[in-house]
Amino acid sequence: MPLELPKDVRQQAVASIERYFQEHMEERIGNIAASGLLGYFLEEIGPAIYNQAVADVQDRLRLRIDELDIEVHEDEFGYWRKFERAQKPRK
Repeated sequence: MPLELPKDVRQQAVASIERYFQEHMEERIGNIAASGLLGYFLEEIGPAIYNQAVADVQDRLRLRIDELDIEVHEDEFGYWRKFERAQKPRK
């Protein structure tokens, strides 16, 4: 599944790449070249980042599912226990 960015996000990313080249490299990069570089990164490196994000979410969901038992657990067969507690003789 190819990664697609919304148009406004893509424009911001291209502008950021242009600025990075302007401030950190010895040469400027044009809009078309910056857009191509962004496309390359999205296609080549983007899936690795996306897959890691999915794995992180899966881990967090597993933790929440494990906690769910603690949050909503009810003891079973507790009806008679309440009478047993009430009938204990006092000393």
